[in-house]
Amino acid sequence: MILSLIILYILTLLYMSIAERFRSQTTILAIQGILLFGIAIARMHEFHPVEMAFIIIETFIFKAIVIPAILMRVIHKTKIDRIDASSSQFGSLAMSIAALVASCTITYYMADSRTDMIFFGVALYALLTGLILIVMRKRIFAHLVGFLIIENGVFLFSMAIGVELPILINLAIMLDILISILILGMFLRRMDNDMHTDATDALTSIKD
Repeated sequence: MILSLIILYILTLLYMSIAERFRSQTTILAIQGILLFGIAIARMHEFHPVEMAFIIIETFIFKAIVIPAILMRVIHKTKIDRIDASSSQFGSLAMSIAALVASCTITYYMADSRTDMIFFGVALYALLTGLILIVMRKRIFAHLVGFLIIENGVFLFSMAIGVELPILINLAIMLDILISILILGMFLRRMDNDMHTDATDALTSIKD
């Protein structure tokens, strides 16, 4: 069960590298939230009400519903959908595959009995995928998507050591939520400033 969900998650990361529209990437982020919810639930060995509540809020509600809804609203408001990439889809896919190979290699040589190395490897791949999207995309929205993918990687890192330190999972999830809110807040402020600036420039040019 967990292995199937992890494989699906890896496929979503690969698809992120070739997606041409922000709506597609936002949909993938929602799917990743659902997959992370399933992984977290399947990962639990014992039922803990508080931990279950954190997982539901963090993954299913926040990652799968709230964040995608906000991103879709931004896409609709700003009328941007097509990704402005500085490289070809083939180049992005090649870098994503290279990141996957690098993650597997690093995980193999860092084998540790105290850490779930499968989660560690996938988390590392998520971090690298987010960095690739940030570096290879020009638009601010694409950078936000990259940061959210990195954030999902941080969540998976907490899962990698969650068996040994269950309290750390809750703390990591709370930090995860805080970072997400701050990133979305800064992004929306930046978009609002850009829209007002563009409108002012347009009026100035008409007046001239």
